[in-house]
Amino acid sequence: MSVVSSVVVPYTSYLRVYEPLAAFAEPERSHWARYARRPVLPTAQDELRRSLADLVPTPPVGVPVQESGDAFVAELDGVLCVCPWRTRLRAWLALEELEGPGEAGGMFPANVLDVLLPAVVRDQARADHARWQRHNPDARPWIRTTVWQVPVRWFVLFRDEEREYAADGEDGEPVLRYRTPMVEARRRLARGLRTLRESAAQGPLTEGLVDVGRWLEEFHPRSLVELDYGGLVHALSAEQLAGDRSAADVAEGLAALGTGDSEGAGEAYARLAERWRAVRDRQFTN
Repeated sequence: MSVVSSVVVPYTSYLRVYEPLAAFAEPERSHWARYARRPVLPTAQDELRRSLADLVPTPPVGVPVQESGDAFVAELDGVLCVCPWRTRLRAWLALEELEGPGEAGGMFPANVLDVLLPAVVRDQARADHARWQRHNPDARPWIRTTVWQVPVRWFVLFRDEEREYAADGEDGEPVLRYRTPMVEARRRLARGLRTLRESAAQGPLTEGLVDVGRWLEEFHPRSLVELDYGGLVHALSAEQLAGDRSAADVAEGLAALGTGDSEGAGEAYARLAERWRAVRDRQFTN
């Protein structure tokens, strides 16, 4: 969020969960019902712009003073679902990842981090988060982010036929995303874990899937799960975006593992690794 965006914008990808209104207690349920009826709703680009606006003050605002009342809105089988931004919570979590290893990827040297976000600002944010967490011990974000890649574990939740690509989509920007019902995401994750464990191919991917599975269990079973390439569309050419079939490669690799075809699994993984290595390498170009 705000902390991460100060450095890595716009090359961020997102894993989002949209929950049906029934998942929310009052008065939040009524708030989202009214919110969804607005004639104009903010887009992902709007969320990004608001995060960037926090960088204007000196020192920058790493964590908003108040929680956002905005959300993304979608429909699943005619049921209205919302994905709250929870900007403040995500900024706290992003701060933790900047200061140590995490899903957003690595940490900056102390002297660089002090320039980006002074220590006094970080200390205050940590104290605010600890105080808030004592009253909200079960809070979790509806949105996960990572930079310069889409983690392999995210693709396990989707199938190629759920892929949506538009060269001229939201705000005139390219859009590449996957959407699937929660029940399908959980089923595929469970199958992927079983395949990895039975093939003795356990490692970072297995650990990552366990983590994602725990997160998904926190949400309503009739939710919608979305993987959005977000700002990564700016790191890939139109030809690369049109030809990207990462979810298909992951599904093919797991299917090969399940049948004992280690060569086929290796080929699928090699395609995937080469595609995303080329994207991550751009992080270090001048």
